[in-house]
Amino acid sequence: MSLQNASIKLTYFIIGGFDTVKRPVAVGVVMLITYLLAVFASLVNIIFIVSDKQLHKPMYLLICNLAVVDILYTSSSTPTMIGVLLAGVNTISYVECIIQMYVYQVGATMEMFSLTIMAFDRLIAIIYPLQYHSYLTITRTVVFTYILWIVACSLVLFTLVTATPLPHCNSRLRYTFCDYAAVMRTTCVNPEKYFNQVAIISFFVSFFTFTFICLSSNNDKKKMGSTLVSHLICVSCLYCPQFIIVILTRFGVVLTLEERQGLLIGTILGPSLVNPFVYFLRTKEIKSKMFKIFRKINTAG
Repeated sequence: MSLQNASIKLTYFIIGGFDTVKRPVAVGVVMLITYLLAVFASLVNIIFIVSDKQLHKPMYLLICNLAVVDILYTSSSTPTMIGVLLAGVNTISYVECIIQMYVYQVGATMEMFSLTIMAFDRLIAIIYPLQYHSYLTITRTVVFTYILWIVACSLVLFTLVTATPLPHCNSRLRYTFCDYAAVMRTTCVNPEKYFNQVAIISFFVSFFTFTFICLSSNNDKKKMGSTLVSHLICVSCLYCPQFIIVILTRFGVVLTLEERQGLLIGTILGPSLVNPFVYFLRTKEIKSKMFKIFRKINTAG
């Protein structure tokens, strides 16, 4: 029987990553609370930076961009997983699934790019402290950020180009939402070739961004106890689970379904929750503004 005859026309997918009979509701509640905290913290950072003209500087614009990326990244998939766990909604339309797959990959790529350009900003400030404001202006920062978004969206087109034309032999997603691996495993072809291609692209993007972040951090020894540590916390939350899922599995590391899903959830919710709090607590201007607001509220009370 040919692939064309064996294939089915899909209008929706069934999300099979969780046990629908014995749904881990407690996990869903934890994910919901974590998701709401992450989105709220990112929104606070965005509102503070956008509303205060004194914070319209390259570093804060990059923090604002990271907050936008965090919201996009976690919102691309977390609501779907929460819907399965808490409401039992385990179906998603084909079009929504493909959009989710693309947006999730863009968010994951932009997480790496955002941390890299923030490392670049810190590196310029360390090497050229006197010329920093002339080298890295607001306009240049915005242009660099736009370029990174364009590059990320273009890179991730690979997933759309390879996944959408393929015939599907089943509608059940093996994992917890519409990531590339889950969609490819529903097709009628052997996905290993495509997984290897994605692994190669992911390896080069991860390797160059991670290497640059580490090299730039090497020049920040004077701030080993503050800014550098904060940045490394954010970097570790993002890169460690991704490295295991995408790279090590291509070299023979076998993960159980539960292990893979746990790492996947961690790499989505971890950075999105940690990033806004780390950069909020480590940024004097944002922290002082928050304290002023609390003082005003206490005084008014």
